[in-house]
Amino acid sequence: MSKEIDTFALGEKILRVIKTIYDPEIPVDIYELGLIYDVLVNEDYEVKILMTLTSPNCPVAESLPMEVEEKVRSLDDVKSAEVEITFDPPWTQELMSEEAKLELGML
Repeated sequence: MSKEIDTFALGEKILRVIKTIYDPEIPVDIYELGLIYDVLVNEDYEVKILMTLTSPNCPVAESLPMEVEEKVRSLDDVKSAEVEITFDPPWTQELMSEEAKLELGML
């Protein structure tokens, strides 16, 4: 008997994991920073994450996407995880959540 998993519930788990990952230069998680543009989960529990970085020259351009992939892949229900980096649209401070702006003293 195959195990049925609610892809919405899995999406919520993925977001919880993503919210444990921080930009090393800013004390706010990458989700609240607005670096995650999209999280897609298909019926085979393959995950694709579309994200950006604060700048193309970001010091963690190599390690941050790998960390996201590894942490999401570590979830029991995830079969595979792939992170795609995009700079379209480019990241701006407007993408940050109210919580992140408050945390950084911008409100």
